[in-house]
Amino acid sequence: MTARSPRSAPPRLPLLLPLLLALLMLPGGMPLAQEASKPGAARRSGGLTGGTPVTVNFINADLEAVTRAMAAMLDRQILVDPRVKGVITLYSEQPIPVREAWLQYLAALRGLGFTVVETAGLLKVLPEPDAKLQAGIVSVGEVRARGDQVLTQIFRLSHENPNNLVAVLRPLISPNNTINANPGNSTLVITDYADNLTRIGKIIAALDQPAATDVEVVPLKHAIASDLATLVLKLGEGGGPAGVPGLPVAGAGVSVLADARSNSLIIRAANPTRLASVRTLIDRLDRPGLGGPAGQINVVYLKNADATKLAAVLRAAFGGGGGSSGGGSFSSPSSSTGIGLAGGAGGGSAVATTPVSQSAQPSTGGFIQADPATNSLVISAAEPLYRQIRSVIDQLDGRRAQVFVESMIVEMDANKAAELGFQWQGLLGNNGNRFGLAAGTNFGGAANNILNLSVAGASGTTTALPGTGLNLGLLQRVNGTYTLGALARFLENVSGTNILSTPNLVALDNEEAKIVVGQNVPFVTGSFTNTGTSGSTVNPFQTVERKDVGLTLKIKPQIGEGGVIRMTVFQENSSVVGTTLTNTNGPTTNKNSVETTIVADDGQIMVLGGQMKEEYTDGENKVPLLGDLPMVGNLFKNSSRERKKSVMLVFLRPVVIRDAQAASNLSLDRYEAIRAQQRNEQPMQKMLMPINESPVLPAVPPMGLPLPVTPGLMTAPALAPALAPALAPAPKN
Repeated sequence: MTARSPRSAPPRLPLLLPLLLALLMLPGGMPLAQEASKPGAARRSGGLTGGTPVTVNFINADLEAVTRAMAAMLDRQILVDPRVKGVITLYSEQPIPVREAWLQYLAALRGLGFTVVETAGLLKVLPEPDAKLQAGIVSVGEVRARGDQVLTQIFRLSHENPNNLVAVLRPLISPNNTINANPGNSTLVITDYADNLTRIGKIIAALDQPAATDVEVVPLKHAIASDLATLVLKLGEGGGPAGVPGLPVAGAGVSVLADARSNSLIIRAANPTRLASVRTLIDRLDRPGLGGPAGQINVVYLKNADATKLAAVLRAAFGGGGGSSGGGSFSSPSSSTGIGLAGGAGGGSAVATTPVSQSAQPSTGGFIQADPATNSLVISAAEPLYRQIRSVIDQLDGRRAQVFVESMIVEMDANKAAELGFQWQGLLGNNGNRFGLAAGTNFGGAANNILNLSVAGASGTTTALPGTGLNLGLLQRVNGTYTLGALARFLENVSGTNILSTPNLVALDNEEAKIVVGQNVPFVTGSFTNTGTSGSTVNPFQTVERKDVGLTLKIKPQIGEGGVIRMTVFQENSSVVGTTLTNTNGPTTNKNSVETTIVADDGQIMVLGGQMKEEYTDGENKVPLLGDLPMVGNLFKNSSRERKKSVMLVFLRPVVIRDAQAASNLSLDRYEAIRAQQRNEQPMQKMLMPINESPVLPAVPPMGLPLPVTPGLMTAPALAPALAPALAPAPKN
């Protein structure tokens, strides 16, 4: 071995003296069974037992040297990352157990930005940011390890949503460590120091509590469950929304559900104390009415059903005698497509001019009266009978489902025509001859005929021009006038249409709904004039009948169990032929209609019907015999062909809307779709144009914020309540 100079030894003494001093004060003993280590970890002989006291005195000692000393105390191998450099101070005034020395060592490392992780029985000293990637200890449930060692802990939640706890626990975790939530199995995965994980475990145990008490059923003896549910909520929570029979009424920590079948209240509160106070309130309110058991008059305000119709049903069900209902129903306006107007005056159809709803009159007769003005029932009956009637009312006065119908009407037309012909005219004879021979062919009419074109050219008029296509003519001069000697026409015409109409409509269950999109076109039905009378003023006039021309969709859905929809559908699509607007007998209309009854599932696309039509027309004009000659025969004939193909199909897709949340989601989706389209259709900005923007619907704000008011559009008070359920946060699982 090479000898070192005496001058090289002194620099190592300040680093080795504290280490040697600490080792000299350690007595020999059995190996230490460290609490945080794994049972199968490899050890060396000569370690210390857990109860052997040691005195540590490392003042500004080299970190790697102190780590070797701790490895000797624990009889464990500790690897030091090359990036771990520096000095450490670790001392004790009195002898302490080896475990306490190890915990002091971990705390000192944490203060320097380093930590210890255990992987497969091997301890590693790493920078703190890398510890979360190499921590090998993963435990589930209660945290058993202690100290400033980094490990991964999995906490299982029983009640609280793990996403809600992430925001609460994130500030309590070291910035270099992680917390992740798995909502699928309600767990939190946290990597941090062992002592901090113990504290976080206590916080999670305190927060992971049930949100409410168990459900309790309170039977009522005198009161009606649906009436008392809303009252209990208002008194117990200081007010709340009106309840719907069969649906829970929720307040701040209290939920009340009315069970009409057993006339009982189902309650749940945030804690047992709140539950007891609600139970006491129910006992105080469940008292006999002022009328006693003999009978009394009760007014029941309906939430969804029609009072006049429901009164007739209840009288028939309970045998209350026949009473005539006045004005409870009204005849719908005529389903004809128009109404005749004298002199062409007036405007709208019967549907547009008829009131939406006529005022119904109160029903008379029987012990159940209906008041249409307030949509309520006035019941005069004994208490037992009233309770039975009220139970039936609560079951019938439920929110009825709706059906959103998406209809697609597809029309496609393709026309293709071709024409090929040759016409010629010739004159045989000399100038001055009394007789001559004229021969030629001509086909077609108007401007497509060579004779008409020759006459127009000779007379100098321009009223007759060649038809569309390629026209090749041969001019000849006769007596100073140019005429057509030959004319060849070549034409190919291709045209097509593609129309997609998507009318949408929402209809109440078992109620008819109708939408009309089109024009109200006048049709002349007659005329009158008195020009034949003597000494009177001429006063002609016409009688006009207006009819709706366009798209009409009329449906009546009926929702069955399981979401099956039985629906009566009438669809009509009509249009005016543009070339017949000036006809003496009036314009001609095209009309396609489908009327059927179908059964479809919720969200299923159904094809109602349609038509596929294809036409082929072939025409040929020729000179007999000469037109049949090969090749040369084309000079003596005119050929035309035309092919038309049209397709019309009607599709329909019903979607059931069962609650306010689904209706609001649908409305918000359509609202945002039309708003996005308006934003994309903004005019191009031009400096010389004064108008550079078009109206756009206002954005729907988050819950709790007012909607900006735009002139001519829906305002915040009108829009925000309608979209409130769609913007509300989702309930907890």
